Amino acid sequence: MDKFELQKLRDLPIEGVAERLGLEVSRHKCLCPFHDDHHASLSFKVSRNTFRCFVCGESGGTIDLVKGVLHKDFLDACRWLADENNVIVQEFKVQSSRAQEKPFDASRYERFFERPWLSPEARKFLFEERKLDERVVRWARLTSWQDKKGVNWLQIPYYNQEGKLIGIQNRNLGFKKFKVQEVQGSKVQEVRFRFPSGSQCSIYNLPILKLLQPGEDLYITEGCSDCWAMLSAGHKAIAIPSATLLQRKDVELLSIVNCQLSTRFHMFPDRDEPGERLFLQLKEVLPNLEHHQLPLGCKDYGEYFVKLTVES
Repeated sequence: MDKFELQKLRDLPIEGVAERLGLEVSRHKCLCPFHDDHHASLSFKVSRNTFRCFVCGESGGTIDLVKGVLHKDFLDACRWLADENNVIVQEFKVQSSRAQEKPFDASRYERFFERPWLSPEARKFLFEERKLDERVVRWARLTSWQDKKGVNWLQIPYYNQEGKLIGIQNRNLGFKKFKVQEVQGSKVQEVRFRFPSGSQCSIYNLPILKLLQPGEDLYITEGCSDCWAMLSAGHKAIAIPSATLLQRKDVELLSIVNCQLSTRFHMFPDRDEPGERLFLQLKEVLPNLEHHQLPLGCKDYGEYFVKLTVES
């Protein structure tokens, strides 16, 4: 990640970052997360995009705020910021403790997707809350498991175009945004996603490209759940699960598909600034990418699909 990309993270609105971290900002102030605060002593200076607590003395910018609240090191704080705000950055050259990360061992996990099993929690999430077509869930080979702490996870396999397992994304089914737990006297944010070592989770649902006909429509969604909704609506779709995971080779792949098949690309960007920014970034690569506006009250395509399903 070069200095320019690092500056993009530092330029993210400081108060918006604070709110994504679960801090309640009012009149450029909030309770300080760095000490037992009861009088909103943390102040934001929007003109400089910084924060400062006038009690404990903590101060800094967006990256410092993430590091302090989530107890992350510099690189992980940057990854979190980029992921939460759909900022596309290059691969981190320095991997710190992950430098010795083992390659993904597909043979260790393939058996889990041969006979997928869905827990009651997973079935509720997929069919009651998301209103997904069972055929789509079978196509995606979704399965579930429960860890030693009793947390239920949805296991999402990633395959390349040839159908080879290349990564896994585990989604916490009980995750509540910004939930912070006390663990041995320290505040730890609940984890929403987990990835086995070496997982290659960039563009999701790549096997669908083998089924594309020349000139056919292909929808690009933000996140796997939106992709499942789009598939359930009868469209062919792929997903970008995280803007930070959009690698150059994936951009090149989309360009090749566009050139070889004259694919008509479509996108329903999330109804927020990061969603629109991601659309514009992809538009530079895919000039024929068509923008579709979500209706008021729907923040993403998944919500829109649920609304359409309930109304019908």
